[in-house]
Amino acid sequence: MVKAVVLVKSPKKLIAARLRKVKSVYDSFPVSGQFDAVALIEVKSLAQIKDVTTEIQNITGVERTETMVQVV
Repeated sequence: MVKAVVLVKSPKKLIAARLRKVKSVYDSFPVSGQFDAVALIEVKSLAQIKDVTTEIQNITGVERTETMVQVV
């Protein structure tokens, strides 16, 4: 399994709740700072991370994302 952290910039108040509806997102929560929410994802292969991040980027109100993949 491959895990990643996706930082999400969005002015929408409930973006963390919307992120939890995305398949492969096992947790999400609002944060303060440059980004507004964090999504924790887990997928079977590295290639699937792009699919999940694309789905997140297509959520209404998402302005940008930044993804960090766990290195083991």
